[in-house]
Amino acid sequence: MSDKELSINAPDVRPSALNALRCKCPRCRRGDMFVSKNPYRLRQTLKMHETCPVCGQYFDLEVGFYYGSSYVSYALSIALSVASLIGWWLIVGLGLYDNRFVYWLGFNAVLLLLMQPLLMRLGRSLWIFFFVSYDPDWRTTPATKPERLNDDQKNNW
Repeated sequence: MSDKELSINAPDVRPSALNALRCKCPRCRRGDMFVSKNPYRLRQTLKMHETCPVCGQYFDLEVGFYYGSSYVSYALSIALSVASLIGWWLIVGLGLYDNRFVYWLGFNAVLLLLMQPLLMRLGRSLWIFFFVSYDPDWRTTPATKPERLNDDQKNNW
């Protein structure tokens, strides 16, 4: 049996936010959104399937759809920075008269740089989860083609 047949015949997956964090299809929660599972393959970090390999959900809903994911990625970056500041404060400490805050800034800059491919993928995944909901009847109901998709303008950004 192929991977697609195994994923179609597998028992139902409960819709949850964890599927968004795993970059799965928002409609069936089974198919992968991205061509490569490794976000650190930098040439393929944001390369997505046109449709879900399992249920056929279109991932490119309209021209420029994923511009909004930059706001989600920014919010994730801020949350990561706040978490690293709290962790640094608890482990190393922060002082007014030494350079520990400057060291944290350097640490945080490197951390954000290393996490950027993952944050961009999570931003896209969470963004499409806002607009495409889970369909419990995805096996019998075909995915609808987006009406505002213009093939001439695809990848024109």
